[in-house]
Amino acid sequence: MKYVVFSLLGYLSGSLTFGYLIPRLLKGIDVRTLSSDGNPGTANAFLYGGVLCGILVLLADLGKGAFPVWLAARYLDPEENLFGLVMAAPVIGHAYPLIDRFGKGGKAIAVSFGVLLGLYPIFFPVVLLAAVYLFFTGILVINPHSLRTGVTFLVWSVPGVHFAPFSSIKYGIMLIAFVVIRKHLPEIKRIPRGQACIAWKKG
Repeated sequence: MKYVVFSLLGYLSGSLTFGYLIPRLLKGIDVRTLSSDGNPGTANAFLYGGVLCGILVLLADLGKGAFPVWLAARYLDPEENLFGLVMAAPVIGHAYPLIDRFGKGGKAIAVSFGVLLGLYPIFFPVVLLAAVYLFFTGILVINPHSLRTGVTFLVWSVPGVHFAPFSSIKYGIMLIAFVVIRKHLPEIKRIPRGQACIAWKKG
């Protein structure tokens, strides 16, 4: 029952759409209507709200993923398989928030990093995700961004699951990757033929 309670708390935490709330409060704008993808996320907060909005949204999205997982790890057994659902709950809440009637949430990238930071002192999953993201951003460059993110989370999930110390973290990684990839699939499918690009960065 405790795992269900903490999963629900994580989902509600993830449902707090700071990417909408902070620009609305500071700038009086709705990034969902201004952006082409309608995404209340960190990137659009930076783009339409400015640096301060972007930083605040980034920190808030990291926090709403990290805090419920960190808190749950203090009261629950992180090695219990149901802890994987606790990990995924903030990501699900961000991608499919209750207050937006399931479907207008963000892409769940920053909150995923937050969840993995909440696993402290287990750093392997978040370091691996950051390394894979940097690889596909600065070395073997994948464009556009939606495709890069989908490939990143897919590739990350394989060694992440293989090397995760507990089965619960393996399940959490699989669920997180599934949610993030699913949120990006509509954009990936709309990529015009010939515009997807994978190339080694020059120089």
